[in-house]
Amino acid sequence: MKAKLYKTKSERKEDVVHAWWVIDAEDVPLGRLCTRIAHVLRGKHKPSYTPHVDCGDCVIVLNTDKVRLTGNKMTDKIYLSHTGYPGGQRSITAAELIKKKPRALVENAVKGMLPKTKLGNAMYKKLFVYEGVEHSHEAQKPQKLEL
Repeated sequence: MKAKLYKTKSERKEDVVHAWWVIDAEDVPLGRLCTRIAHVLRGKHKPSYTPHVDCGDCVIVLNTDKVRLTGNKMTDKIYLSHTGYPGGQRSITAAELIKKKPRALVENAVKGMLPKTKLGNAMYKKLFVYEGVEHSHEAQKPQKLEL
């Protein structure tokens, strides 16, 4: 008797349906929040996950100004950037960054967890981050995602 061969079905980009999720970041630790967001953006929560296809969902993050950093990270965590000129290294602490641009805290963490390719850039474009509770995506009927 011949054994049956089962084929794994790969998702095609034409067949992918992107769902919309909304996450409230109030009093949620930054790392736990961003790993969950990156997981959903990649599509790893779906049984039809395919590594070479953008099969992830769209994510809306609210209240990023109230995200929680544990321990002394508010004062000790330093974000570095460079202007491209000699001596152009700039640094800013997490406390200063959350006052200046609270969205950047979540955006930097999620971007670092996604692939550094064209596919990763396409996944990152499905992330929408807001400081308050208002967003402009009610027409997409986002579902609430619990952490």
